[in-house]
Amino acid sequence: MLAAFTFNTVENLPVGLLQLISDSLRVPVSAVGLLVTGYGVTVALTSVPIAHVVRAVPRRHALTGLLAALVVSSLGAALASSYWLLLGARLLTALAQALFWAVMGPVAVGLFAPEVRGRVVGALSVAGSLALVLGVPAGTWLGRQHGWQTAVAVPAVLGSVSLVTIALLLPTSRPQDEPAAYGTGPDRRHFATVLAAGTLSATGAFAGFTYLAKFLDDVGGFAAGTADALFVVFGVACLAGVTVTGMLLDRFPRAALPAAVATQAVGMLGLYATGTEPVATVVFLVLMGGALGPVFMTTQHEMLHCAPGRTDIALAANSGAYNAGIAAGAALGGLVLALVDVRTAFLAGGLSTTAACAVLLMRPAHRT
Repeated sequence: MLAAFTFNTVENLPVGLLQLISDSLRVPVSAVGLLVTGYGVTVALTSVPIAHVVRAVPRRHALTGLLAALVVSSLGAALASSYWLLLGARLLTALAQALFWAVMGPVAVGLFAPEVRGRVVGALSVAGSLALVLGVPAGTWLGRQHGWQTAVAVPAVLGSVSLVTIALLLPTSRPQDEPAAYGTGPDRRHFATVLAAGTLSATGAFAGFTYLAKFLDDVGGFAAGTADALFVVFGVACLAGVTVTGMLLDRFPRAALPAAVATQAVGMLGLYATGTEPVATVVFLVLMGGALGPVFMTTQHEMLHCAPGRTDIALAANSGAYNAGIAAGAALGGLVLALVDVRTAFLAGGLSTTAACAVLLMRPAHRT
């Protein structure tokens, strides 16, 4: 959980430090934004290839190596004296994260009985969501008080704690011999359906979320302070969503993913339709936030069931597809914003998410 929290914090931390890094390294804010975009694209492109390369490496060794890369890259980012050195450090972290999400799931759930796997996935997702609610805001505050270099160095400490714990305590075994190495109900069609639905959902979510600040300003008419508070509300809703979903995932595994995707669609279309009404905006913003984390979480859980081969490869594919959806969503929202307006970006995102709902209707029945 600590490692998941740390990786997600590192991924999103530049969002809160954009201006500080821009001023320090004397580069445009848009260039600093590429530190996030480039990170996501790297994860999308390398998740499956890296998972294949290390498929025979014992998971204790793989995880300690990934966390060592996180520590080194965080320290490298803190010491970077130029934009390109910082970008290089970020891409090293992205390569580590690309494999981390593929390896972490099977290792964690394999330590527990199959009937509680949903709760294990939920716990890891709660840790990842805390990065948005706690990690990024805390890092932003620390950066403003002591410089962005201090903020990006702290994950090295957290990563070191995770590294030592896993190196000392995690059993060593061949990946193919671990309890969750293979899906409980392998199904290629089910796998492809979940992969497509997750990608469409990510595209839809980030077509709107990327431009949420502009939406709250231009459409909602919220003051700057209120808009900041609504971002916190969004993050808390995301955390609440993964917490509740994790508690129910083992009881309702079939319904969890469609429920999360449908909730996201309602939230985004509701924001488009009633974005000028403050109360309605808050309600639909909570629905969108409450679904954002559970969508990825439930696709990961589905992969542990329907993976047609090794679960680590399936989870790598899912992570890569989701990150590709994030990049596509940001591009889609930007295009709509340029051609029409920010409100229509939420319509486009809602329609993409609705398409994900339609894809899920074609899922085959669970096989056990």
